[in-house]
Amino acid sequence: MEYGLIGGRLGHSYSKVIHEMLCGYRYDLCPLPTEADARAFLEKRAFKAINVTLPYKRLVMEYCSFIDPRAKAIGAVNTVVNHNGLLYGYNTDYLGFAHLCAAHGVDFTGRTVLILGTGGTHNTTSAVARDKGAARILTVSRKPDPAKGELSYEEAVHSGAQIVINTTPAGMYPNVGTCNLDIAAMPGLEAVLDVVYNPEKTEIILRAEEAGVPVAASGLEMLVAQAVYAAEYFLDRKFEDAPAEISRVTAAIRRDTLNVVLIGMPSSGKSTIGRMLAEKLGKRFLDLDDEVVKADGRTIPEIFAAEGEDSFRRKETEQTARFAKEGRQLLSCGGGVVKRPENIRLLHQNGVILFLDRPLEALTVGGGRPLSSSTDALRAMYTERRPLYLAAADAVVPNHTTVTDAVNAAMEALDEIFDH
Repeated sequence: MEYGLIGGRLGHSYSKVIHEMLCGYRYDLCPLPTEADARAFLEKRAFKAINVTLPYKRLVMEYCSFIDPRAKAIGAVNTVVNHNGLLYGYNTDYLGFAHLCAAHGVDFTGRTVLILGTGGTHNTTSAVARDKGAARILTVSRKPDPAKGELSYEEAVHSGAQIVINTTPAGMYPNVGTCNLDIAAMPGLEAVLDVVYNPEKTEIILRAEEAGVPVAASGLEMLVAQAVYAAEYFLDRKFEDAPAEISRVTAAIRRDTLNVVLIGMPSSGKSTIGRMLAEKLGKRFLDLDDEVVKADGRTIPEIFAAEGEDSFRRKETEQTARFAKEGRQLLSCGGGVVKRPENIRLLHQNGVILFLDRPLEALTVGGGRPLSSSTDALRAMYTERRPLYLAAADAVVPNHTTVTDAVNAAMEALDEIFDH
């Protein structure tokens, strides 16, 4: 292996894609399940340069002949370069987190900063906050040690913090939806930052957005930025414009990994346009109504007839939760998915939502759809739901002419979203 990543478990790492997109060299993922495996790998020194992730960022320091002062102060190395058998260690997580903060205009000067978690990333983010002028840095733990001044999550709510940084795995795929801090009970928050990058919007980020916190950002930009700065060490050269490279690769990763979600009225073209879009984007097409039918074993009209709409909506939410946390999908939703706010929240955690806007007069009455079996019922549904579609959507895609026009409009909308 020339370049790559070592760590305990690497199944969901984006690092290979990022490095190969940046520099074109082959970048291998090398999972090392045990400490003995990691030590054997490091003793061989059979690599040009590597990144290091959990749980070996401290262990690797034992093998380094030189450790950058910043990495030594933090107590963790995530980038190692082999110079003729001598290993040089650096910490580009610091640079990555500093970039994330700068990119979103986070000002630490004189602020009280609350860091969730006590692991290695705590030290990295704490170092950035301290170097950027934070007045107080408080640590939050599920099992706080009073001797170290650590706070419980209940105490943290009353800390008066302006900035919250999550360094724990809470809310990380596949265990999405977890957040131990009551963000809504913390007035005066200016920024909530999460080092977790999958899903794109973790539970703490969703709560911050709902609470109106001015800055709510997860960790993808940090991940890409640390890779850019690691690549500079790998190749011993600087990028002409590192921030531009970070923006370019971040946009490409989002385009590749995030779901594209189609919402709209029944017969608005979600399935037809969705399949065409999925092919263009290289994503798996999935119809959530079909998944409800597969899971239940009955058709949608049969579910409505036997149990009513409320039961169907619960089943719809179950399937939305099941698939929305995954990635690289084109999700075509049933027309009523917007009736439950929790569905939109689920879809937003790892996707962008497009509203396929087809005029009322172009929609089809009936077609086996229980709630649009007459012209009056369809008109009432349109009146009720259109505001919900508009509120939920990241972009509106007109479907007034041909399918090809609608697909092209959707692609243009996605370009605008991902390149923003």
